[in-house]
Amino acid sequence: MCGRFVLDAAPGEVADYMNLSELEDFPARFNIAPTQPILVVVEGGHSEPGSNLPNRQALLVRWGFLPGWVKDPKRFPLLINARAETAIGKASFRAAMRHRRILIPVTGFYEWRRPSKEEGGKSQAYFIKPKRGGVIAFAGLMETWSSADGSEVDTGAILTTAANRTIGQIHDRMPVVVSPEDFTRWLDCKTQEPRDVADLMRAADEDLFEMIPVSDKVNKVGNTGADLLEPVAESLPTAPKKAPKDDAQMSLF
Repeated sequence: MCGRFVLDAAPGEVADYMNLSELEDFPARFNIAPTQPILVVVEGGHSEPGSNLPNRQALLVRWGFLPGWVKDPKRFPLLINARAETAIGKASFRAAMRHRRILIPVTGFYEWRRPSKEEGGKSQAYFIKPKRGGVIAFAGLMETWSSADGSEVDTGAILTTAANRTIGQIHDRMPVVVSPEDFTRWLDCKTQEPRDVADLMRAADEDLFEMIPVSDKVNKVGNTGADLLEPVAESLPTAPKKAPKDDAQMSLF
């Protein structure tokens, strides 16, 4: 599961990492939450003449996926995550897996370790970021939803997979991370069918991330400052917790 994330890199750094010819300026964001706009990268932009950069484009979408066939969004669950194991065949995500795969630049994300009944107490929040720092890219899906009055909303979801051992200490799911050498293959929906990119939807290497305990200020969407990343003393032991059953496609905060 991924329900909050961070993008605090400079626009130029994001553009360089994602191989974008241009990227408008944007502020650092330390507590990006569902239903808010998120920056995504898609195939199909316009490269400058003579440029060796890929044909990519950055745009904003609403974090909360809406399939095109939904009639009333108010009666449809908020899909912020899509399970990599089932997205290819799931009705909600099947078309997007085939035609609208995206990349989502981030600099880290939050996850919570829930205490067992024996441990008691409250959940511990963690900021999970690359050990080397900098930008990484989550795999995602996009859909443009059209209302009855003709208005359109671009929406997106983050793909998740079973956690590696590192993240598994606090949660059984983690976002799918796509390496730069695989960006083109993931975004190429013209020649690369879902089965051709299934190998990319796996857990990240064990040594990619570090987990930093942070305060519960991140629980409140209204808290958006850089102080959310400040380390605190852990309030829970780090022993692995049992993975709960999670057959649902949606995640809510």
